[in-house]
Amino acid sequence: MQKDSLAIYLSKAKDVNLSLEYKKNYNKKALEIILDQKDDSINKVNLFKVANRYYNMSGWKEYFLTTKLILERSINSKDSVNMAKAYSYLGDYYVSKSISDSAFLNYFKAEKIYLKINDKINLAKIFLNKGNLQFNGGDYFESEISVFKALRILKQEKNVNDLLYDCYNLLGLLYNEREEYQKAFEFHYNALNILDDKSIPTEFQLKATSLNNIGYVNLKKGNYRNAKIYFQKALDEENLYRENKELYAIILDNLAYSKFRLRETGNLFVEFDNALKIRDTLGLKSGVVLSKLHLSEYFAYKKDTLVAIEYCNQALILSRKSNQIANTLDVLKQIALIDPENASKYSREYIKLNDQMLKAERKMGEKFSRIEYETNEIKDQNSSLEEKNKTLIYVFSICTLIGLFFYVYKTQQAKNRELIFKQQQQIANEDIYNLMISQQNEIELTRIKEKKRVAQELHDGVLGRMFGIRISLDSLEKLDEDEAISKRKKYLTELKNVEQDIREISHDLNREKSELINNFVSILNKLFEDQRNTYSSKLITSFDPEIKWDLISNIEKINLYRIVQEGLQNCNKYANADIIKVEFKNEGNNLVLIIEDDGIGFNTKRTKNGIGLQNIEYRAKECKGTVTIKSAKGEGTTLTINIPIDPNSNLHNNDI
Repeated sequence: MQKDSLAIYLSKAKDVNLSLEYKKNYNKKALEIILDQKDDSINKVNLFKVANRYYNMSGWKEYFLTTKLILERSINSKDSVNMAKAYSYLGDYYVSKSISDSAFLNYFKAEKIYLKINDKINLAKIFLNKGNLQFNGGDYFESEISVFKALRILKQEKNVNDLLYDCYNLLGLLYNEREEYQKAFEFHYNALNILDDKSIPTEFQLKATSLNNIGYVNLKKGNYRNAKIYFQKALDEENLYRENKELYAIILDNLAYSKFRLRETGNLFVEFDNALKIRDTLGLKSGVVLSKLHLSEYFAYKKDTLVAIEYCNQALILSRKSNQIANTLDVLKQIALIDPENASKYSREYIKLNDQMLKAERKMGEKFSRIEYETNEIKDQNSSLEEKNKTLIYVFSICTLIGLFFYVYKTQQAKNRELIFKQQQQIANEDIYNLMISQQNEIELTRIKEKKRVAQELHDGVLGRMFGIRISLDSLEKLDEDEAISKRKKYLTELKNVEQDIREISHDLNREKSELINNFVSILNKLFEDQRNTYSSKLITSFDPEIKWDLISNIEKINLYRIVQEGLQNCNKYANADIIKVEFKNEGNNLVLIIEDDGIGFNTKRTKNGIGLQNIEYRAKECKGTVTIKSAKGEGTTLTINIPIDPNSNLHNNDI
């Protein structure tokens, strides 16, 4: 009778037609029956059923207590299978509570047991769970390793397409975040192809998920037309709105944003607003922030600045309240663009929050590594105590600790060097950016003065003279014909002089526009002037007039400035050159920078690149460019930087 009641209670506890209160009550009754039964394998299976139902009902407290009970009983009975499963369930609990380090620790404990009992499929699940944790913590390198560990196992197993899908999907998301778009496409298409397996339930809307992910990679790449196609396909999936309203809202918002980037603004507000309403109803704070950010961009494009700022402010308040740093950074970037009066305040907050996020991600990655290290060390020590005598343990521990000390020391040294390098790069970038801003301000002041001068010349000079000529021409009607002809010639000559004055003013305005465009060139010329004043070597520079500087972003300009600065410094320190040449050329859709000297040169095959050349290669890579070095002893050195220019990349870029 009790067995029948347990089955009924468990069945009713997952009945979708019952209220949450009733389901929790039935689950509690089932738990009471199980607790009165004998602690054996069947008992633990039933306890896991109860835990599963609490998880699906978001009854986190009850889920945690039930799982802890299973773990205690499994440890007491030395039941490795259920012990590992309980650790895995605890990991899921801490994920739901966003306590990443505790989740990682429990997954790691489950991993060790599954390795020991050779349960490959569950081991792959743990690797996948760890990969998700590491991805969400910003530790993309370790996440990639974890997912590939899972893949190696799953490819040797059968009927695991659902897990393979999760692996491919996560790798696609990971490579998209690292801007390795070709790999992102590859794994998202792999995930999509797996869905041809009809055994995977359609109610999870995985096909819509993959189509959306492929569309998002296209969106990040700037292929807005392809992005629109995939988002539309995802939105057309059957029963999407009924089965997954959250995913429906995401895709609807992404589709609207793709249309916005294509400037198809016909019905955009309605689509953005519908996505916002769905997210707001579901309580999806991060989604609401993103929707309002997109609406802000939309109204900014429509020149409705007040509404754009209002949406941005709403998004900023919500993202701050929910402590969503990544969303807050996106909002700060947008509001700084549309509210220039307060841009400096928002920029300072952006820099501060960005530093906090980077530190938090680095700290989380270190915490995951420390958990693995400390757990392994405890297991090693316990194993050694059981197998060896005290003398051997002592010697082994000393050797291990020394090895670990040197390993940690070297690893820490490398991390510190990398951190210092990045900090120095950041400081240098800020200095150059401030220099550019200062230069821009100076040119802006000159520009304002020039406009005032032109206005004065037009008003006081040209306008007055034209008024005088008009009055004089009116008076010709009162003169006889011969005298009128003579006067008319005189006034025509005066009109030609006025025309010449206007032409000169027009030329002045054109020169001002040219000076604004070549602001970055003037900053480089200031660097070249300092070089000539400081060093005895002759410096020859040239700029290709075909270069379209307005298509080159500020980040690329900063990197180019630093490359030139680093190249000149290398010439000054090492080359012992008499002549240095710096040349900027336009070759098709590429900007080519050549730094050449007639110095002592070096053997590029034998000489290890110093920090200067490493900096140059790093900065060129940031611009998606290439570095070529040609040098030989006694024959000087030629450094060539080739950077691609995307004609569509900076249509809305306010360059310096």
